[in-house]
Amino acid sequence: MPKNTLYTWRTKVLKGSSTTSKKASKWSSKDKFQAILETASLSELETSKYCRSKGIHLKELNSWIKQCQNANDTKITDPQKLKKSLKNEQQKNKELEKELRYKEKALAETAALLVLRKKANVIWGEPKED
Repeated sequence: MPKNTLYTWRTKVLKGSSTTSKKASKWSSKDKFQAILETASLSELETSKYCRSKGIHLKELNSWIKQCQNANDTKITDPQKLKKSLKNEQQKNKELEKELRYKEKALAETAALLVLRKKANVIWGEPKED
């Protein structure tokens, strides 16, 4: 059999089914949901046959089913509460930064005084205690 005939048959088959030509990781969410709907009423054997025909693994299909089942489980928080919380955290951050700058200045002043004391001790000698 000539190679050209095989290649022609192959390209016809690949063009015939859009989902078969794609890797399962590149399926759109619409295609994934369609696959879940198509396999919902099938038995395990029929589901396996379907997966083979579409080029996907049963594990992938099961993970898609779990994703669909958990799609609406996420809790939506109130944007006003988030804004208020963010504002409070920003205010707290601002106060902490202010306090940090104050402490850094105090530490630098203390270090400068220690250096000056050491220089004074070198120049005039150690202070005598009474």
